[in-house]
Amino acid sequence: MYDLIGDIHGHASELKKLLTKLGYTFKNGSWSHSSRKVVFVGDYIDRGPEIREVLRIVKSMVDSNKAYAVMGNHEYNAIAFSHRLPDGSFLRAHNSVHIRQHQATIDQFSEYSVEWQQWIDWFYTLPLFLEIDGIRVVHSCWDSNHISWLKETHGNILTKKLLIDSHEKDSREYLVVNDILKGKEMDIPKEFAWKDKDGHPRTSNRIKWWSDASVNSFESLIFNCPDGLKNELIPAGLIKNCYPTDAPPVFFGHYWLDDDFPKIQTQNAVCLDYSVAKGGRLVAYRWSGESALHESNFVFVKSER
Repeated sequence: MYDLIGDIHGHASELKKLLTKLGYTFKNGSWSHSSRKVVFVGDYIDRGPEIREVLRIVKSMVDSNKAYAVMGNHEYNAIAFSHRLPDGSFLRAHNSVHIRQHQATIDQFSEYSVEWQQWIDWFYTLPLFLEIDGIRVVHSCWDSNHISWLKETHGNILTKKLLIDSHEKDSREYLVVNDILKGKEMDIPKEFAWKDKDGHPRTSNRIKWWSDASVNSFESLIFNCPDGLKNELIPAGLIKNCYPTDAPPVFFGHYWLDDDFPKIQTQNAVCLDYSVAKGGRLVAYRWSGESALHESNFVFVKSER
């Protein structure tokens, strides 16, 4: 019996309201339920105003065996941003783009450097994926080939070696870790280049890797599909890596969905990120053993910002 909760991004007030709505109570320093556990899908830091409190809530629940928590791309990026190389530089460059992405966390820990290092150490303990009691959990993308390779070579925990190797762009580690934590992308024709939120031209788009394998249009498969490409057919033979309909239910976050109400992506795939950091919703799915997921099991609260 699990309550799976989407990306929180420093919004502790919304998290406490959602836990209360789910029937959890706060006692002895942690939130708990008499018969259920929470599974957090990652992205606890950055953007929001209550990052330290979010981390304390999540860790206290994990430590008291009332929750599981997987790593998100923001925790992964924070580890790399903090990892100093022998030449004095950092594994994730301290450039203006990265600083802006981490700014809320930097500001809120500006007077707590020792505490921040303790959180970095804790991030290392967060699994990259989970398989528990018939469900799968990952922050961004479940690729069975990637998961199998990780199990055989590294397990499901980020080590310092895996961290460094995953920043080598030609390595298997780079492909696997980036797909799992940041999502798969597909190149699109250059004439359909589009600008992202920072104004940078893009010729690749994130893939809806859970889509029905029978879909054959770009609009059905990619996010931010340019208007002129929506009705174009995907070239024959292009590998889409869709999630099999007979695979265990999989839960993930990451994709900043903006629907008014949560939706099931497919009968066995649920995205739980509904943009709480952009005035959206903090969403949970109440899973009680069903193999076919249903929208009536969503519980959510609206952002207070």
